[in-house]
Amino acid sequence: MRFAVLALAALGALCAVPAAAQDGRAADGQAGGNGRTVVQPYIEVGQVLSAELSPGDEVLTFTQVAAGIDANTQGRNSGASVSLRYERNIAYGDDQVDTDTLSGVARGYLAVVPRALTLEAGGLASRTRLDGGGGVSANPLVREDAESQVYSAYAGPTLATNVGRVAVNGFARIGYNRFETENAAFDPAGNAIDVFDDSVTYNGRVTASTRAGDPLPVGLAVTGGVFQEDISNLDQRVRDAFVRADVTVPLTPSLALVGGVGYEDVEISSRDALRDANGDPLVGADGRIVTDSASPRLIAFDVDGLLWDVGVLWRPSSRTSLEARVGERYDSTTYYGNFTYQPNERSALAVIAYDGVSGFGGVLNNALAGLSSDFTAFRNPVTGDFGGLVSGGEGPGLVAGLGSVRSAAFRGRGVRASYQRRLGRLEAAIGAGYDRRTFIAAAGTPLEAADGLTDEVYYVTGALSRQLGERAILNLNAYANWFESAAQGGDVTGYGASAAYNRSLTRRLSARAAVAVDYFDSEFTAEDFAFATALLGLRYDF
Repeated sequence: MRFAVLALAALGALCAVPAAAQDGRAADGQAGGNGRTVVQPYIEVGQVLSAELSPGDEVLTFTQVAAGIDANTQGRNSGASVSLRYERNIAYGDDQVDTDTLSGVARGYLAVVPRALTLEAGGLASRTRLDGGGGVSANPLVREDAESQVYSAYAGPTLATNVGRVAVNGFARIGYNRFETENAAFDPAGNAIDVFDDSVTYNGRVTASTRAGDPLPVGLAVTGGVFQEDISNLDQRVRDAFVRADVTVPLTPSLALVGGVGYEDVEISSRDALRDANGDPLVGADGRIVTDSASPRLIAFDVDGLLWDVGVLWRPSSRTSLEARVGERYDSTTYYGNFTYQPNERSALAVIAYDGVSGFGGVLNNALAGLSSDFTAFRNPVTGDFGGLVSGGEGPGLVAGLGSVRSAAFRGRGVRASYQRRLGRLEAAIGAGYDRRTFIAAAGTPLEAADGLTDEVYYVTGALSRQLGERAILNLNAYANWFESAAQGGDVTGYGASAAYNRSLTRRLSARAAVAVDYFDSEFTAEDFAFATALLGLRYDF
């Protein structure tokens, strides 16, 4: 938790840059220019009643005390959004919900050299329920024995400049990711479940390109990049390096054919585990396999050679963009692309299809980097947790669908979409996606059993906010997750919905009433779980 506090607090420092002192223009893909700053610290206190509907009928009451900050600053040379909340639940005679929780998301940038060199950073702290190796996200109300914390942060420079007629763009990022569980995870037979611990990621890319018609009839680009993730479990290493050349051939002013060819070198390796006298791998107190740091590296995946893809690029206006490609990478067929549509300032749609090799941490860092620096985070009105969905001036964003939390590296393919709509006093957002992970592990290691297995997750999360008069607001949240594991008995389904009514009592003091229902159907346990929760509380805004 200490890491997450420092990481998210560092992002908050970006919000302290005075908008009036900024000039120039924000880098591409980042908000800026309107010089607005909003910083809203708050404290909350509430009384919560949680009733177990299935399989038992236990009723718990506890006090919830929280402190947080929501901040957004957008200037010409910098921008940042931060939503950070610390919560303490105080139980009465039962420590099952006597917990501390940190949740939040932050994303920001600072132009070191206006229009050329920018420093970016992002951070995430989120809560999830762990069942059978799958993280059912959207921050449901969970009991201590099933609760886990996810932390992620990244930082690095972004370059956008021109050398004559050649545009030069690039980035370099370093990230850290951690998955914490309160108790070691074991299956019903008493065997430890493989769960991701932490990782460090390195990601860099540089592109030199020319536009079609300036100076040649076609657009040309040369790109080089490298991604590496060092995973603590068995000292796994994922390394993906490539260099490629692309051409853009205009067919009409809004439509072009695109294609590229290049060379890639991809390797995934790990070490073996420490073993006892019988040759069985040793398991630590946290349920994770102990790494033998003296063992040689064992290769799990090694591909080098040609990569290629072809596709279309369609940009009929500045508000609509589509890119779709198909080709070969990782020695097999690949599909990827993106679609964005923002017809006006009130609505926006974004769809991304992806394909890549990484570990659990690489997925988190990439999702964070894809967020806008100008957003509003949606939170569960009962728990106060961040559920992975944001809305903003540049469109919606999604950091959800955690899916499998196996420690093994994988090839991840999927699609995620998000949509937001503002209409008068109504604001709504929805995110949905599908993620498929095929795991890659070295023979002769304890992870070998996971090699070639596939875990899948489908997820939907939505939020709605409606202003009621001048002093009241209604918030609604809902989520659904379907996790399908290759492991026997590992499938998990989770549903939940919540509603809250907030009313201002004075300029700074407000009252809140909220209710929520959460349901979990897990093959990992013999029975399903269902909870109903109610909250009455007060909030003071400084």
